Amino acid sequence: MDIADSVIDLIGNTPVVKLPRTTGHLDCVIAAKLEMANPGGSSKDRPALAMIDAAEKSGELLPGGTIVEPTSGNTGVGLAIVAAQRGYNCVFVMTDKVAPEKVDLLRAYGAEVVVCPVAVAPEDPDSYYSTAERLLQEIPGAYRPNQYHNDVNPLSHELTTGPEIWEQTEGRITHFVAGAGTGGTLTGVGRYLKKMNPAIQVVAADPEGSVYSGGSGRPYLVEGVGEDFWPDTYEPDVIDRVIPVSDADSFAMARHVSQNEGILIGGSGGTAMAGALRLGEELGPDDLVVVLLPDTGRGYLSKVFNDGWMAEFGFLTTTDGRTVGDVVDDKSPVAPTLLYVNPEVTIREAVQLMRKHGVSQLPVAKNEMPLAAAEVMGSVNELHLMEVTFHDLTMLDHPVEDHMSPSMPTIGTGQPIELAVDQLDSASALLVLDGGRPTTVLTRTDVLNYLSPDEEI
Repeated sequence: MDIADSVIDLIGNTPVVKLPRTTGHLDCVIAAKLEMANPGGSSKDRPALAMIDAAEKSGELLPGGTIVEPTSGNTGVGLAIVAAQRGYNCVFVMTDKVAPEKVDLLRAYGAEVVVCPVAVAPEDPDSYYSTAERLLQEIPGAYRPNQYHNDVNPLSHELTTGPEIWEQTEGRITHFVAGAGTGGTLTGVGRYLKKMNPAIQVVAADPEGSVYSGGSGRPYLVEGVGEDFWPDTYEPDVIDRVIPVSDADSFAMARHVSQNEGILIGGSGGTAMAGALRLGEELGPDDLVVVLLPDTGRGYLSKVFNDGWMAEFGFLTTTDGRTVGDVVDDKSPVAPTLLYVNPEVTIREAVQLMRKHGVSQLPVAKNEMPLAAAEVMGSVNELHLMEVTFHDLTMLDHPVEDHMSPSMPTIGTGQPIELAVDQLDSASALLVLDGGRPTTVLTRTDVLNYLSPDEEI
């Protein structure tokens, strides 16, 4: 009988399929490796099983032990599946960028989940890397697979995913495209394919802002790919090219493939597919591209596939009428796009900036432009600062983070003006998001000027 002994035996041997409604206009063939067909719904099942096997063999993970790992969700699911079969506990550390259904999913497998802020440096004690390290020291019998630095991660793909792709294409593959997260998939598959045919090109599709495509690791919203550091599991010599892809293109492609091909994929799959299409424009009929789609879109229903979330972050227009973007476009072209202050700036400097540009409030945000929405910490306004400094002028030299107000409400560029008017009824200003990034501050005066262009306000 064709009956597997356990769910673990179902990992791997995922299918490859053409995407005619997405790639039919190209001269080359682009086929997708559907890794969501793994039991845990992603390509991460492969290294999860391999890393646990290796840890058991080495004695690093003992019976009844606890698996601790920072993860965006998919590796956690793979580890949780193996743990359920073999009697281990799991504690996973995630950032608050991750969709809430991913947190719920890991908890459904019986894992404990610790959520950390995304807008902090890797070395910060509150980062998900630091938190995982602390838990590793605190929990007796804890083992960390350490997917970013564990050679078994790329090895699992070299031993399984690569051979599968070679056999499924009968060795005709000319290009392999995948997202770069830990780099394990690209490195492992790339090693195998280049061993079989050194002419095969290995291409990384990477979020704009990630270190792989020359950024600093910020800001981007797509989950599971891109990094702010260089993992040991990423082998640059195996990668022939990196194609940067914006959040907007990633999310639009995920929705397109899901709605037109009937294959529900996540944002990182959208990144890979967008990169593959860009590559495909350059190729001919003798080329065969395999793009790896790492997971299902079911972990992104509250974000990528939620029209409200997409509109609020400026990825989607939800009206046929006038939009917030129309008001923004109408603002004075000589004004700076976004005025804001870093948290360490003094109140004195913030007041001087507001005075110079004739504004009454400013966002407070970490880092430099372009910003991510998660990097906005709060705001400062002239009324509150006046109250703070009135009785004690020494407060002028205090950092604004000690006296800031809550963040301004946000609104997307594609949302209707009516929504802005409703929000401005209770807020003096709104922070406008376009493509997931803060771009400007919208005030009541801005809306009035747009609605009455020939009037003196």
